[in-house]
Amino acid sequence: MHQLAIFASGNGTNAEALFNYFKNHAQVRVAALLSNNPDAFALQRANNHGIETRVFDKKQFRESDDVLIWLRDRGVTHLVLAGFLWLVPPRLIQAFPDRIINIHPALLPKFGGKGMFGMHVHEAVKKSGEDTTGITIHLVNERYDEGQILFQAACPVLTTDTAHEIAGRIHTLEQAHYPHVVEKWILG
Repeated sequence: MHQLAIFASGNGTNAEALFNYFKNHAQVRVAALLSNNPDAFALQRANNHGIETRVFDKKQFRESDDVLIWLRDRGVTHLVLAGFLWLVPPRLIQAFPDRIINIHPALLPKFGGKGMFGMHVHEAVKKSGEDTTGITIHLVNERYDEGQILFQAACPVLTTDTAHEIAGRIHTLEQAHYPHVVEKWILG
């Protein structure tokens, strides 16, 4: 059985889509949700599904093996970032080589990198005049949004769109594709 740990910093809608998708899966189980934000609604979503949670701080994540030990103790095999805003430290990347995946709300390499998350991305897309945006699902490496791209899906950007309307289209793409791509990535 493949054991997932989901990392989330905020609301947790993508995490919940993963909880639901893998709820009765024969080969994949969501073992835990971890967050750097004790107020993240993702934690409540996980509790509602009976999924174990853990909150950690920067020191535990970046300067110690606390998070890694906790993951290993639970038999976690894969890490899934779902709205997680911190750069993953090298010790976790080395412990889970090619077994950490992320979703980004734009078509990388455009609109990626440090500080490009959530509404910042959608506002940048709107300001740029792009007529297309989308999602990118990629492996995680030591740099923001530079890991190997596994999947992209696009949607139009209309000249009349607000950043919030763009965000709505992106959210629809995320919900439609992330669970399936995660499954395919894990099962090969």
